[in-house]
Amino acid sequence: MQNNLQQMYRRALDMRAPWLNRWDSALRYTMPTEDDDAATLFDATAADAVDNLAASMYSLLTPPESLWISLIPESEDSPDATTAAAALRANLNDSNFYTTIHQCYLDLVILGTACLFMAENPIGADSAFSFTAIPMKDIAILPNAVFHTASMPAREVMEKYPSWTPPADIRDAIKKDPDMPLRLVQSLVGKDFTAWLDVGGDIENNIVSKGTFETNPYLIFRWSVASGELYGRGPVLRALPDIKTANKVVELVLKNATIAVSGIWQADDDGVINLSNINLTPGAIIPKAVGSSGLTPLSSGADFDVSQIILKDLRERIRHALLADRLGLLSEKEMTATEIMARNADMMRILGATYGRLLHEFIRPLCERGLQILSRRGVIDKISLHSDAELKYIAPIAKMAIEETLI
Repeated sequence: MQNNLQQMYRRALDMRAPWLNRWDSALRYTMPTEDDDAATLFDATAADAVDNLAASMYSLLTPPESLWISLIPESEDSPDATTAAAALRANLNDSNFYTTIHQCYLDLVILGTACLFMAENPIGADSAFSFTAIPMKDIAILPNAVFHTASMPAREVMEKYPSWTPPADIRDAIKKDPDMPLRLVQSLVGKDFTAWLDVGGDIENNIVSKGTFETNPYLIFRWSVASGELYGRGPVLRALPDIKTANKVVELVLKNATIAVSGIWQADDDGVINLSNINLTPGAIIPKAVGSSGLTPLSSGADFDVSQIILKDLRERIRHALLADRLGLLSEKEMTATEIMARNADMMRILGATYGRLLHEFIRPLCERGLQILSRRGVIDKISLHSDAELKYIAPIAKMAIEETLI
């Protein structure tokens, strides 16, 4: 069993490997970190469009001010669905869900795949739920399997899994340095959970914890999926060639602007002019020998007007791919009722498929896990979305879908 788990883990890493470079490139041009070379980033069109699209996804799909979930009893004998829905909403509102989900929407737009970890808080906390946005570089997936790899101090591993006894070969090292980093792998295959240290060798000798989950705490959802692929493709991955090209065009424009401002100069090597003493600043006086041509400007092809045409086209295509030119139009106050209906219909054509996928991969698993946690804690009666109640999702985009159906 452990050998099979190790093989699955290695296979999941191998299948994720081709995506890492794509993700790094997409993040570098949209959400650069201190490790990225800021001097090579020149255009912020994509970064601005990503922020707008993530904010639009937040307001359309999970607005905190709306009652965005509702449970309808399947029969008179079903558990109290109204109480269950109210308890679920209350615990979500009191949790860090609405502050964390925006991070996942950024990953969804940029990488095409996002992971939200839904944990259970200790009894007595404000909410029964706690959420963490897991970076996709720490997640590897297979059908019906999730592998979460993270480096954390040994102290945190022992606090998280108090029943764990460190193996003899690292026990002394942990005593000397409780904060020594350990590479921990947490896997969920079906409902079976296994955590182990990835230090080489067999998993059996490095297991930290085992258990089962009734519902999957790793909520992994995707923007769109190509046939045969496990990871999603988001708008940024599709627009990445244009994003890179626009960045390069701006870089060339700035280089030409530098030449236009400071110029390129030439001077006769007459043994008098010392180029090290020449300072090209306004009002500077540059000495030259009598009869010498001195320092003269060299004409250059600094007229780069065609770049503005290219750059305008690239930026429009980036904004179009990231829906900035379409989602933004929904907020125009000058639009008539007919135009609003037309925009709503266009919205469903744009985000309808994505909404359907998110409903299946994100919203429903979220509600199922929330209801399971609340029923196990005795807050509500045990209720199943498969037999006891029907999940109704109430959000602006869902209303658009209903209106589109009725038109």
